[in-house]
Amino acid sequence: MTDREPTVFESGVYEALCRVPAGKVVTYKTLGQAVGCRSAQAIGNAMRRNPFAPEVPCHRVIPATLKIGGFLGEVIGSSIDKKRDLLEAEGVAFDTQGNLMDKACLLDEVPE
Repeated sequence: MTDREPTVFESGVYEALCRVPAGKVVTYKTLGQAVGCRSAQAIGNAMRRNPFAPEVPCHRVIPATLKIGGFLGEVIGSSIDKKRDLLEAEGVAFDTQGNLMDKACLLDEVPE
């Protein structure tokens, strides 16, 4: 994270992400569709630079593989443990291999 202000694009992504309720997750692609962006990588970059976490809940975004994915710019280690803890506190569980256990937690679109 940096001390810079979010871009207009990032702000739009964060606003859309705030509509994903606790206990639910979305993929990078689904979040991108909500803001008119076809690049999951661009969404991932916005998540990596999120200066408002966890209030802007980037922990609720997972890859299309439905694995736990990265968090705070990391894909292994204590950051992923923190992401898992945040999601489990909301009722979203992952197995020991990092796979989403209950697909009912996955939104196929971001609420309006």
